[in-house]
Amino acid sequence: MATPKIVLFYVFAPLPDPEAISLWQHSVCSSLGLRGRIIVSSHGINATVGGDIRDVKRYVKATRGYPAFKNADIKWSDGVGDDFPRLSVKTRPEIVTFGAPDEIRVDSDGVIGGGTHLSPDELHQLVAERGDEVTFLDGRNTIEAQIGRFRDAIVPDIDTTRDFIPLLESGALDHLKNKPVVTYCTGGVRCEVLSALMVNRGFSQVYQLDGGIVRYGERFADSGLWEGSLYVFDKRMTMDFGSPAVIGKCVECGEPTSNVVNHPDRDGRDLAVLCVSCAT
Repeated sequence: MATPKIVLFYVFAPLPDPEAISLWQHSVCSSLGLRGRIIVSSHGINATVGGDIRDVKRYVKATRGYPAFKNADIKWSDGVGDDFPRLSVKTRPEIVTFGAPDEIRVDSDGVIGGGTHLSPDELHQLVAERGDEVTFLDGRNTIEAQIGRFRDAIVPDIDTTRDFIPLLESGALDHLKNKPVVTYCTGGVRCEVLSALMVNRGFSQVYQLDGGIVRYGERFADSGLWEGSLYVFDKRMTMDFGSPAVIGKCVECGEPTSNVVNHPDRDGRDLAVLCVSCAT
């Protein structure tokens, strides 16, 4: 492979025939020899696809040719080759499984009634204006936050996105209902849903980082409010912006590491933060 690239994007828009979109996406990727994971629902599409840069560019052009996807915010990053074991294209009730397909409403502009989108610069402006009032809420699974997160963020004990609704309804975050809360996740898709779920449950000042950690890292690298490495859902497992401090700790020996591996730990989980020495 000459130059491996990975693209990450999502679009929330009404899709009257998601099964047809899935078949089309599978056909395009297969014809170009691309691999990755694509989920399509009546709410839109969520995709991470990798391959040779020329083929990925053709895929992006074809995908943007569909009217609902023409303005897709495509996030590019360098792959390492064979970044995904296979091509998986699935039709599901939700493009991110929070367990609330009937609660989320979308139109041609995206999710209806979600949080206020903030660019990375607007996020810094909010923090400058509101200071310690601003709370960062990690919208990812706990394992992801172990190696990287926003400074002083709340990191819920979450194994899957299905855990968020019970958390919100437990009252554990009620002290934030009248405070500015900034949700963030890898590329932004999880926060599109999470922020809407929060607004629906009485949180009055909900924001979401537009483009997620990826866009923030591209803008500020390791000179902003982000600390550590970013977990990603491909062969690389992690990526860095600049030369960040290592905040993760090996679950076996406690040494600092950003290494995440498929390694069942004592609780039976498939992913673990494990230093290279313990992993071998």
